[in-house]
Amino acid sequence: MSSDLDIKRLHHDVALRLSSVGQRYTDGRQQIVEFLAGSPRPVGVAAIVKELPDIPQSSAYRSLGVLTQLNVTRRIAGTDDNGYYELSEDLVGRHHHHALCESCGRVVDIDSSSKLEKALTEAARIASEQTGFTLDAHRMDLVGLCRDCANKT
Repeated sequence: MSSDLDIKRLHHDVALRLSSVGQRYTDGRQQIVEFLAGSPRPVGVAAIVKELPDIPQSSAYRSLGVLTQLNVTRRIAGTDDNGYYELSEDLVGRHHHHALCESCGRVVDIDSSSKLEKALTEAARIASEQTGFTLDAHRMDLVGLCRDCANKT
């Protein structure tokens, strides 16, 4: 995530979202949010539990479920039936997409550029015409092989 991210402000915003639905911002949830804020890419529950051993796996799943419902975190479906989590774009102020390795499951961020966003806007317009949907946002996950896995073949 961004090194410019104001952790104090982040905790304040997350606490407000949780309190708006009668949920508490527990120590475990704070640890998860800070871990995700410091991660350079989306991470799975196994990595969260490994780095935060005081948080049981079941609690991590429950917390991530609540945080995702409140748009604090976003779940990216991996190619390996696992979910990967990151802080939502509106909290970190950075729009981006993802590349997923179908061999090792690694997920990496693709920074958005004006050229990419222009192409996606056109693709969304075409999809809207074909489906009749009124589209107001987009997400893109590209699937292939990461550099390490591609070099093994």
